[in-house]
Amino acid sequence: MKEGIHPKYVVAKVVCACGNEFQTRSTRELIKLDICSACHPLFTGKQKMLDREGRVDKFKKRFASTGGKTVVAKKPAPKAAAAKPAAAGKGKVLTTAPRKTVLKSAALMAKAKRSTKAPKAAEAKPAETKKS
Repeated sequence: MKEGIHPKYVVAKVVCACGNEFQTRSTRELIKLDICSACHPLFTGKQKMLDREGRVDKFKKRFASTGGKTVVAKKPAPKAAAAKPAAAGKGKVLTTAPRKTVLKSAALMAKAKRSTKAPKAAEAKPAETKKS
């Protein structure tokens, strides 16, 4: 390691707003926290679960009925296909392609047609040579 480019790594004192203090190592000597593991609701067990629209109760009810086991949903029986004739040519054709792409491809196709006609026209006229 190069000398003089790394910060000093010292024993640091960590102080929380709740009054809890402990030591660790850091490049700072004093670290101030708003919340720590001693006062955070997740670690203290005082966390409140927000039950929106009874979702937690619904989940607990559903979970209790399975006894904690994973249940695979059954596939519904296939229904007999209703014999509805498809309306041919009726309605609007929906596409996911943007309109600009459609126009570009049409323009490219037209250009390709023009370029294929040009060689045929050149073959019909014999090349004139100058007489000296």
